[in-house]
Amino acid sequence: MVSPKVAVVVLNYNTQNLLEKYLNYILATAYNNMDVWVVDNASTDNSVAFLESQFQEQIKILVSTENRGYAGGYNWALNQIEAEFYVLINSDVRVSKNWLKPLVNLALSDSKIGAIQPKILDDKNPEYFEYAGASGGYIDKWGYPFCRGRIFDSLEKDSGQYNDTKSVFWASGACLFIRAEAFQKSSGFDADFFAHMEEIDLCWRMQNLGYQIYVEPSSEVYHLGGGTLSEGSPFKYYLNFRNSLMLLTKNLTSSFWFLALLWRMVLDGISAVKFLIEGKPKIVFTILKAHFKFWSTLQPTIAKRKQIQKSLNSKPKCYNKSIVWSYFVGGKKKFTDLSDAEWLGDSH
Repeated sequence: MVSPKVAVVVLNYNTQNLLEKYLNYILATAYNNMDVWVVDNASTDNSVAFLESQFQEQIKILVSTENRGYAGGYNWALNQIEAEFYVLINSDVRVSKNWLKPLVNLALSDSKIGAIQPKILDDKNPEYFEYAGASGGYIDKWGYPFCRGRIFDSLEKDSGQYNDTKSVFWASGACLFIRAEAFQKSSGFDADFFAHMEEIDLCWRMQNLGYQIYVEPSSEVYHLGGGTLSEGSPFKYYLNFRNSLMLLTKNLTSSFWFLALLWRMVLDGISAVKFLIEGKPKIVFTILKAHFKFWSTLQPTIAKRKQIQKSLNSKPKCYNKSIVWSYFVGGKKKFTDLSDAEWLGDSH
């Protein structure tokens, strides 16, 4: 029996060294109806020549003439790729041989499941969850993301505590299994995000349309992290702070959304003071730059908000407390410490 068509799509930007290390793991996947695509985002290294010389018979290659970022790069590529399901996977992710089938099986069990992520462990320290997604993502009412297995910088050891298949708020873009129909109905990623938090925005909009987001921990992958933007990169901070404000502006459904936005900006200011005390003035400048950019593009962001609110079919639930308060004041460093978060998501 022929399985549904899956396109595994790797977006590459100057990561030839990672492709050399990780691409063969994807090619060894046990699945009988899979195409592997590498989409090059205008790399300036030798990535394309390397792929053409070493993998030409095993993969399909798309080459962009400009760096469109994660969001724009995938939008551009997926418009040219036909499949029932996509897997958007970073070039620094190591997969196991049987990682894909559990994701396909879960998606086939319910047509309303729009996106799924596997359990994501740290390739450098595989006993621990990895920052970008862990075992399924959530978001609090002020727009701060956290995960089963990771709250801020506290990473838990994986002892099977989050092995249940469960609906979550967002699935990680490091390894994102997505129903092609859901991606298209949601109009894909918001290219203005460029990178970072674009998958949370997409998952939020997919839920608005009635789709569900899941984690399937029986599928495990291992993420190196920092392959394109290293930890501590000013550009990464810029994108995270700017995109958080865009995310809330577009998607909050409360009539008091603007007050929530202003409070988030106050919290960003507190973060800036913390960075200043730590002797990191460059990050303070980056936060200010992100806020100025957000305000300069507020009008088109509000236009997107109006469009989203018109097509609202359901309202996904955020964690209705402050994860910042729970973590820094309440001392709750693990997801299991959040007893009031047990209602989040449904088991499948």
